[in-house]
Amino acid sequence: MSSTAHTFRPLSIFRKSFSQGIHPAENKHYTEHKPIERLPFPSELYVLLSQHAGKPAVPLVKPGQEVVRGEPIARADGFVSAPLHAPATGVVKRIDLVPTSKGPRKEAMVIQVYPGETQEVLYGQDRDIEAMSKQELIQAVQDSGLVGLGGAAFPTHVKLSPPEGHVIDTVLINGCECEPYLTTDQRLMIDQAADLVEGTKILMKILGAPRAIIGTEDNKIESAEAIRKVLPADGTITVQVVRTKYPQGAEKMLAKALVNREIPSGQYPSSVGLAVFNVATTVELGQLLPKGQGVIERVVTITGPGVDKPGNYIVPIGTPLRFIMKKLGYEGSAKHLITGGPMMGDTVSSLDVPITKGCGGFLVLTPQQFEENTLSERFPCISCGSCVDACPMHLNPAQLGKLAAKRMYLEMDKYHLFDCFECGCCSYVCPAGIPLVQYFRVSKKMNREMKAAAP
Repeated sequence: MSSTAHTFRPLSIFRKSFSQGIHPAENKHYTEHKPIERLPFPSELYVLLSQHAGKPAVPLVKPGQEVVRGEPIARADGFVSAPLHAPATGVVKRIDLVPTSKGPRKEAMVIQVYPGETQEVLYGQDRDIEAMSKQELIQAVQDSGLVGLGGAAFPTHVKLSPPEGHVIDTVLINGCECEPYLTTDQRLMIDQAADLVEGTKILMKILGAPRAIIGTEDNKIESAEAIRKVLPADGTITVQVVRTKYPQGAEKMLAKALVNREIPSGQYPSSVGLAVFNVATTVELGQLLPKGQGVIERVVTITGPGVDKPGNYIVPIGTPLRFIMKKLGYEGSAKHLITGGPMMGDTVSSLDVPITKGCGGFLVLTPQQFEENTLSERFPCISCGSCVDACPMHLNPAQLGKLAAKRMYLEMDKYHLFDCFECGCCSYVCPAGIPLVQYFRVSKKMNREMKAAAP
């Protein structure tokens, strides 16, 4: 029997969805029924200056300086940037280069945590959200250091400033969490539903949107019911349950399923009157903005057959992965860990990488499972069309793959290379074992470099 047999949904075929996509094994059972818990503080935190899209933050503190939990320790460097706050009370030991999940070492503030402290948040000021103007609220969001916690880590205040002429009529809250194994958003919708609704109200106020829809998949009915209990009576915020399918959580797929709107190629959701936010981001907004506090911790799913104590854990930003894994009974190699899920995640470069704002989970495989899922051989494309049938963007991954293999990177524009958002559906269904999504990542990089170098 498959691990997802307990999630049988006889009516799911009638629910809204998008065309194409795939149905990988969900494997949510490791953590979906485990409430959020808090892990102990480590002895040291490594707070990366660059853990968001845009320019890195600029330190406000120096080595040897004491900091209190919640205190601003780095300022935003311009509009597309985000400040940082002390995740714990302690002392700044140094500013140093530390490993990151993708490999290159980057600058981080190393904070020695005071072991005798209660670690109460000592920084913040209550705000009257209703009395604040749109611009005051946007500035407050930037001051909080909030970024997209679903993985992209794009500064939230930037998304709250759509281009001139783009009127937002609907806010979409993405609670689909279609990536296998991960349950961070699922547990937040259950355990912190009130904060989710409060955050949604703030987003609507800032954007002037008259309605909001919280979308989740039908393998998360408990989440939908928890939210419905705390919805406002005026009907401005609703919950819609869509069919479980990957990659339903992509914003273009979500927009199609919930409101039947297609976001044009190269455009943002605001071009069709939408603003899309992740559940974890919205929960943090509802929790932090009224208190005048910044992002200092997040919920991380640690899951998979290779860890003794899978669960959903609150950890301070900057917590070393090695510390977390030791607490949860894992003593293995970094190569068996994937940051994110199996479809869009990457193998962790080192156990010494710190938790960042955009880090929502780690999948821990057993050595045997890792070997079984590592392709040792690939074959030529047989033109079966499986990738074409699976692609949610209706691209031709087979043709793109052939061009990539010939290093014809500029010609790939004709086949809409940059409409690919690297969901991995094509690689998943390819019977020849061709790592198409990896080809496309390299192709995009080479395409940009060739265009930049052109006279």
